[in-house]
Amino acid sequence: MKQVTSPAGSGREHFTRRGRGFTTIELLITIVILGVLMAVALPSYQGSVRKSRRAEAFAALSNVQQAQERHRSTNATFTTLITAATTATPPGLGLPATRTPNGYYDLAIGSADATTYVATATAVTGTSQANDGDCAVLAVRVAGGNIRYGAGASIDWTAANTDPQRCWAR
Repeated sequence: MKQVTSPAGSGREHFTRRGRGFTTIELLITIVILGVLMAVALPSYQGSVRKSRRAEAFAALSNVQQAQERHRSTNATFTTLITAATTATPPGLGLPATRTPNGYYDLAIGSADATTYVATATAVTGTSQANDGDCAVLAVRVAGGNIRYGAGASIDWTAANTDPQRCWAR
């Protein structure tokens, strides 16, 4: 600290700070404010990222639907085989993988017959999509030409948890 005399000889002396840094209290307050902002913003950001990654599952399920329709046009039934070649016995859809390109969802066809199939995209364990709650499993059910979309932590077509409005973009 440097001692400075007031102008005009008032006889009063005061001290000025030489350093222009932050005090410990100021730093602590700044850290607390940043912590609160992060606690509010980070979950919202992660939710937005998960929502945008669902587009990968939607695209993959759309590819399965299109491949199933092509398969059904030349065969008497839909198939449960995603990656098997279309010339295999029994023939499959010939799609390149049972996992979406960025690895967030596993694809499966749970059941298939002459008029019905159910295709699901399930969030891969260990990825951020596995924390997507009621949108961790996305499904498409085609029955007699009618398409139904579902979403939930698991899919039960008779339950209310298959509400597509929650997860499927429209």
